[in-house]
Amino acid sequence: MKRKRWMIAAVATLAAHAAWAADISVTDAWARATMPGQQVGGAYMQIQANADARLVGVSSAAVPRVEMHEMKLDGGVMRMREVKAIDLPKDKTVALEPGGFHLMLMNLPQPIAAGDMIPLTLVIESGGTRQTVEVKAEARALGGAMQHHHH
Repeated sequence: MKRKRWMIAAVATLAAHAAWAADISVTDAWARATMPGQQVGGAYMQIQANADARLVGVSSAAVPRVEMHEMKLDGGVMRMREVKAIDLPKDKTVALEPGGFHLMLMNLPQPIAAGDMIPLTLVIESGGTRQTVEVKAEARALGGAMQHHHH
């Protein structure tokens, strides 16, 4: 009997969390293919939430460390800095793209080849609740390596 009550409470708790969690849509997730010996790569996507939310963390089973970064024009110089969160305003599409907010794939264990699928786990916070969203970013070959000099 005690176990049955515990199960009902657990299901009710999960249902409550689902009701409060924002509905997150991630589209066009991709990563830039890298050259042999390149230690960092970039990942990009479009994120939309049906409630005000924030991207507060990212991890990957394929990469030792993933950081959120922002590129910004500062005194005529494009600079990149790590950010702790990216706001996801209700019903607005937030683009993670080259030259803006993006994900840095750090300490790559091997090069990312065009066609590789990079698993990413996004941690989204909304209404005091955290949820994870699993994403697969397909690696695309693009001309020119991504340069990161202004840290």
